[in-house]
Amino acid sequence: MAAFDYFKMNVHRAAALLGYSQETVDRLLTPDRVLKAPLSITMDDGSTQTFQAYRVQFSNARGPYKGGIRFHPDADEDEVSALAAMMAIKCAVVDIPFGGAKGGVAVDPKKLSLNELDAIARAYVQAFVEHLGPELDVPAPDVYTNSHIMGVMLEEYERITGTKAPAMITGKSLDMGGIVGRDTATSDGAIAVLDALLADQHRDITNLTVSIQGTGNAGARAATLLSDLGAKVVAMSDSKGALRNPEGIDVQKVLEKKDAGKSLNDTEFADEPFSHAQYDAEEIIGMSADILIPAALEEQIRLDNVESVKASIVLEIANGPITPEADESLAERRVVIVPDVLANAGGVTVSYFEWLQNRSGETWTKERVAERLEETMHDAYRDVADFALDRNCTLREAAYALALGRINDA
Repeated sequence: MAAFDYFKMNVHRAAALLGYSQETVDRLLTPDRVLKAPLSITMDDGSTQTFQAYRVQFSNARGPYKGGIRFHPDADEDEVSALAAMMAIKCAVVDIPFGGAKGGVAVDPKKLSLNELDAIARAYVQAFVEHLGPELDVPAPDVYTNSHIMGVMLEEYERITGTKAPAMITGKSLDMGGIVGRDTATSDGAIAVLDALLADQHRDITNLTVSIQGTGNAGARAATLLSDLGAKVVAMSDSKGALRNPEGIDVQKVLEKKDAGKSLNDTEFADEPFSHAQYDAEEIIGMSADILIPAALEEQIRLDNVESVKASIVLEIANGPITPEADESLAERRVVIVPDVLANAGGVTVSYFEWLQNRSGETWTKERVAERLEETMHDAYRDVADFALDRNCTLREAAYALALGRINDA
């Protein structure tokens, strides 16, 4: 099922809880603007290549559009539209004054030089400059883009407009006005939400086991945080393999090996202190643990493997890791799912802090960012959990309904 179809299903369920008319639902499902442009650049060998670019702006009722730009060969209008819509929901869930947007360029960045990627970044801004700006639409990094690309885009925007406008884009390097803590904000926010949930359940993290799918930036940070908090990380996976040790994995040593370029299916991971045993990567879904954290790709928990899930909590750090059918199955089994639009909203929350920092000319400290992030995520969880309790619905349904209500009332 296409990503936007998932989103529409969640919106319809939330709208039913709110008693919204079909007219209201149709309005909430319609982006304000779908921008498309071919980006033609000169390659290093002197040839010209053209790449399709997108920017979808999905509701600015609550503030400027906000969302990342990804460079990915599979980027298309459906994917970008779905992600833009989810950004509108995500910002409303954590109650920050942004709407939703997303951008994409259909390109394989692994096949381009840094100079060619910079040319695409500049061409992207040139194509959409009239629709971008601190009070209009504020991009950020996403898949295969980073602080360097954001810096190139900022420089191009300021060159074209003749203005100094650091708040037009977030996820920049610190020397260009970026904010401390942005690189870990997604996982930091997710663990703050988990902390609030466990407090509600009167459960102690030091008595719980965790399995984590994904050892990229988000998964690695989540594993480190949970290990530091005293949780027992009993399973980890990357795209090549999975490790399991019921006595607990030495997270730091595993991540050191990963940083050195090793994959979890390498033979050296088979022995202590890393692992009790090695498995195929997809087996992480069914490994025994109290908490399962999908922090990799979408559609990882599906109808064909959902029965193997043993966790009582699933924390969605990845976007869309559970299909709707699997979602229903887990809900019937009373598995608590912390939805992506809440769990991984820490990234856009700290992007909001960066925007505030740039507009005011202040420089936020690491402590201030951490304190404000924890406060925001705890408050967001409380709002969602209270709504779910009041309406006897899942946290996902509550998050979408709460967000739709805030957007519709704006």
